[in-house]
This record gives sequence, C-alpha cells and structure tokens, in this order.
Amino acid sequence: GSQLMESGGGSVQAGGSLRLSCEISGFRIKSYCLAWFRVGPGQEHEGVATMDTDGSTTYAHSVEGRFTVSRDSAKNTLYLQMNSLKPEDTAMYYCAADGPIFHKPPYDCPRGAYEYNYWGQGTQVTVSS
Repeated sequence: GSQLMESGGGSVQAGGSLRLSCEISGFRIKSYCLAWFRVGPGQEHEGVATMDTDGSTTYAHSVEGRFTVSRDSAKNTLYLQMNSLKPEDTAMYYCAADGPIFHKPPYDCPRGAYEYNYWGQGTQVTVSS
C-alpha cells in the first residue's frame, strides 16, 4: 500500500530552522498534488504549502518567505524547509498527497485537507520564545 512518513520535527528556539522530510512509497510523487498541513493546539488543519505536479508551489500567508517546499523525485521525498520559526508555528505537521493527477499543468492543487486522500502520521514541531 501507499505510505507517507514524516521526520525532522523537534524543539527549537524562535528564529531557528528545521527541515521536515516526507518519504513516500507506493506511488510516484510527480503525478500527485503534494501538501504540508499543520494542526496547532486546539486548532483545525491549516494548509501550509502545496506543490503541483509541475513543481509550482503555493504558501499560506503566515509562512510565505520563511518556509520552502521542495521535492526530490529520485528519492520520492517531499521536504519543508522552515526558517525564522516563530512560537505560533508550533504544531503537528503532516504531509499529504492527492492523485494521481491526469490533468496537464498548470493545475491548481486543492487547498483543503479533506481533499487529500493520503496522509502521514505527523511530526511535532515546537518553537519556544
């Protein structure tokens, strides 16, 4: 079956950096919409970033300029580089995938968590002030 496995979370001080990885098995990521979501304490799923099949990306306003999503197709892995972390970035971070996508690019990947059918188990990020 298909599996998504996040790693790289941890505890850092404000201003620090972390790089999350999401290793994917069971399908080739270039044919799927990919996304990072997070769930903060007492909050709902918040979309952090998406990556379309052609590699184009979107970001939530709250992380734009600080976070960068990327993929390594050879390793079938999605990444989230998080810089200038703030206490409000504290959350469980999840990678997600939707597809396969048969539309030719450009294609706007969905932003809602409910539209993603593959999920990882999450990795905790804690940012202290």
